[in-house]
Amino acid sequence: MNAVQPARKRDGAATREAILAAAVVEFTEHGYARAGVRQIAERAGVTAMMINRYFGSKEGLFAQAVDRAFGPPTVVGDERRGLSRAIAHTLAERTAPGAERLDPFLLMLRSVQDPEAMDALRRGIEAHVGARLAGLLEGPEAEVRAQLGLALVAGTWLLRTVVGTSALAEADNDGLADLLTRMLGPVTGEVGDGTAPGTGAGGTAG
Repeated sequence: MNAVQPARKRDGAATREAILAAAVVEFTEHGYARAGVRQIAERAGVTAMMINRYFGSKEGLFAQAVDRAFGPPTVVGDERRGLSRAIAHTLAERTAPGAERLDPFLLMLRSVQDPEAMDALRRGIEAHVGARLAGLLEGPEAEVRAQLGLALVAGTWLLRTVVGTSALAEADNDGLADLLTRMLGPVTGEVGDGTAPGTGAGGTAG
């Protein structure tokens, strides 16, 4: 006689987390249009019906996946001091050959052509990395300046990592970071070396 196995207790939070984690992977790998609900469910170890139960629709799941992908800092950190230099060095290192891929950018690139995904992408970028960068900027038009900065970040990532243009792909990280620091200066309000106006190389006001 076979022993009766105890019923497996359902954990709603764990199920939701498994679906969301699987969705981030599928949307990053395949983009919004090609990522199937069944494939996401299979990766998460649930049925497709569970996705509708927890997220309402594929579009709703994608919006949550975008929030998950863009929420944590990747290139733009949380410190105002030395902001241009910090972004520049992080970007140069994260786009160097052999570096760990930047999944939020891949998710955006592979889904941006889909009209159903555009609103979620725009909201996610503005609510997370856009708002984080704008919050670090002093002076007028912080949101516009922040998004110009993000355009430089995204464009550098695209040409250096995805397209692989030779000059950027072969550029020395430190040299590239110095150029990026100077380019980001007008956005952040810092001088060419990545320090705030009136601040000397030692980091104290002159």
